[in-house]
Amino acid sequence: MDANRILRQKESDEIDAYVKNQGWDMQMTGTGLRYLKLAEGDGDSARMGMKATINYRIKLLDGTLCYSSDSLGPEEFMVGRDYVETGLHEAIQMMRKGEKYVFILPAHLAHGLLGDWEKIPPLSPVVYYIELKSLGKK
Repeated sequence: MDANRILRQKESDEIDAYVKNQGWDMQMTGTGLRYLKLAEGDGDSARMGMKATINYRIKLLDGTLCYSSDSLGPEEFMVGRDYVETGLHEAIQMMRKGEKYVFILPAHLAHGLLGDWEKIPPLSPVVYYIELKSLGKK
C-alpha cells in the first residue's frame, strides 16, 4: 500500500507540473481526474446509458500524440457501459453537447498497469482533448 501511495503521489506531482507548464487552471475530482472547460456547449448533459459521440486527441504528458479522431474518426460509446477508460466515463458525464474540455486521466483512470499494448505505456497518465459532438439514446 505504501508503494502504491508513493507511485500515485509521484504521478500527481508530474501531472501538477505539466498543468503548471501549460498555464492551465484545472479543477480536480475526488478520483484525481483533472479538467478544464475550453468551450461552452448548449446541448443536453451527458448521462449514464446515453450514446456519446466525441472528437478527441489523446496525448502523453511528454506531448506524444497517441490517437486522434482526425485520423481514426469520431468515437462512439455508451456512457457508463462500454469498454473505454474509467476516467472517460467520468469525464463525459461532466459535459454538455457541443462543449470542449481537456481532461488529464491519471493512470488508474486510463490504462493502468499495462498501458494499452500499442501506444500508451504502462502507468501513464493521458491528456484527452474532447469535443462532445452528439448524444443519443441507446
